[in-house]
Amino acid sequence: MCLIYVYQKYQMKSIIFVFVFLCLPFYGCSQQLQKNQSKIEKTVKQDAEWKDSLSYEDYCIMRKKGTEPPFTGKYVDNKESGIYSCKACKLDLFTSNTKFDSGTGWPSFFQPLNKDHILEKIDTRYEFKTYEVLCARCEGHLGHVFDDGPEPTGLRYCINSAALVFKADSSSHVK
Repeated sequence: MCLIYVYQKYQMKSIIFVFVFLCLPFYGCSQQLQKNQSKIEKTVKQDAEWKDSLSYEDYCIMRKKGTEPPFTGKYVDNKESGIYSCKACKLDLFTSNTKFDSGTGWPSFFQPLNKDHILEKIDTRYEFKTYEVLCARCEGHLGHVFDDGPEPTGLRYCINSAALVFKADSSSHVK
């Protein structure tokens, strides 16, 4: 309705100006979001398929953004050398070389294996701003990242054991 009035009252140039003026900010936002998106090919499943392929606990954590109780996860005290992958799609996420004991009760890492393998999203479910960590391939909830980790990154990726699968190195040994 508004565009018809503008068209009748003004020349086509005005309509183009209004269109560009109104849409340009959205274009900029979409470009920024696309720049931050991963280059990993997505695994897309319906909710029922995720329920079938994950245990009830894993489904609640990875698809419904739950959290396992602290100090109960399988990998909290794991000292073996190897790779931690997404339980849902098997994308490699973290290495044992970046794992550290944060004392929080969840496996903690100071950096991902590859930055393109994870997504970080602002999480507003709490009274303070946090950043949710998601698998870049299946977008499964992994945990959260905080800025109180050790050097060299100063980050702490606090990840649910239930969202991970560990693959030990063939020459695995205790650190």
